[in-house]
Amino acid sequence: MKKIGLISDTHGFLDEAVFKHFDGVDEIWHAGDFGPDVAEPLAAFKPLRGVFGNIDDATIRSAFPEQNRFSCEAVDVWMTHIGGYPGRYSNFVKPEIYTNPPKLFITGHSHILKVMFDEKIKCLHINPGAAGKHGWHKVRTLIRFCITDENIHTLEVIELSGR
Repeated sequence: MKKIGLISDTHGFLDEAVFKHFDGVDEIWHAGDFGPDVAEPLAAFKPLRGVFGNIDDATIRSAFPEQNRFSCEAVDVWMTHIGGYPGRYSNFVKPEIYTNPPKLFITGHSHILKVMFDEKIKCLHINPGAAGKHGWHKVRTLIRFCITDENIHTLEVIELSGR
């Protein structure tokens, strides 16, 4: 079993509460728009996987791919910053997601927390919302969940204090 802490759209702001909420996780996954001074402290705290977002500079872009497809336990995971969601996937991912769908599709960018199952392709979509202070969102959010074998379970939404 792997315990995952999922975060996105920090835009250079890393709330100290993230370390408390992610203390018990095995890995942290960041779905892009790190901004400055976020990746290093997260990577020093826990193993970090991520993708770069549209605001990320050359340093982040050289450390993280635009798309990250990997296996966690027996789950095929695809993470990209701008990917859309079930019924409204971005043109960038449409050809691949319909011909070779993952079991778990993770995006960021919209600052809108979403957990949706795409019945058509049998894929769980998660967007953790935004954990940073930049943007139009009113509530900053994180997600924790577990993966055991091929099961994604024990998903928790965490609301951080106000912007």
